[in-house]
Amino acid sequence: MNFLTQIDNLALIALLLVSGAALFLPTLSTLISGKGLSPTEATIWMNRRKAGVLDLRSEEAFKAGHLPGAKHVPSNEIVARIEKLKLDRKNPLILVCETGVSSRKAMAEVQKLGFAEVGTLDGGVQAWQAAALPLVK
Repeated sequence: MNFLTQIDNLALIALLLVSGAALFLPTLSTLISGKGLSPTEATIWMNRRKAGVLDLRSEEAFKAGHLPGAKHVPSNEIVARIEKLKLDRKNPLILVCETGVSSRKAMAEVQKLGFAEVGTLDGGVQAWQAAALPLVK
């Protein structure tokens, strides 16, 4: 017990607790808010895990160019349109918008529909283009 009462050791214990919490916070935020995917991770989900891709942008933006295999679902109609698409809820689902903001907001609604795993493309289509990945017209 002498170890816990020395001032130097208390400082080390406090440092250990603070650094442990700092390391755990990103994991905790991912668990709470869902998975944000880099363009590379999204490609892996699409190719290896058969993830569905929903593009939440306007129809004009979708027609101008979208991710391969993406289906257009306006963000304000997401719940009704997902039911019509009859997607397999066992497979992951990637939500895509222009910058990643709208897809983050829609994630909670989609998770309530019973999909096993839902992710968003961090940075949206802009990040996809910045990574020099192709868009389909």
